[in-house]
Amino acid sequence: MKKLLFALLLTVLLVLSACSGGGDEGGSGSNDQSDQTSQDDSSQGSKDSSGNGDQASSDVDAKAAKEAFEQNGCISCHGNDLGGGYGPSLQKVGAKYSADDIQNIIKNGKNGMPPQSVGDSDRELIASWLAAKK
Repeated sequence: MKKLLFALLLTVLLVLSACSGGGDEGGSGSNDQSDQTSQDDSSQGSKDSSGNGDQASSDVDAKAAKEAFEQNGCISCHGNDLGGGYGPSLQKVGAKYSADDIQNIIKNGKNGMPPQSVGDSDRELIASWLAAKK
């Protein structure tokens, strides 16, 4: 009985954390601001905001991408350092998936990951940032 209760509680927590991503498909002003920041700051170095020295493509603003990653609830499963937890590590996800593949996974889900309600601009920004992680 305790195992069943624990499994039910874990399932509810997983669903709530996956759904806490925020942002509707239409997006909000914050998504537009992230895009503007991305365009303004794209030339500021290639070190990502976690400080681990991963090379990001020159057209991706790592700070804005990490902020979108956090605001959309991705860290709840993949961790603040992308090291994983409930979800898999994303530290070298770019070696396996392209930016388009990652966008598709975010939008439609894959394996145990449910589809995420992430606005188009945030989804593109996050996918480009993650695709550079090799």
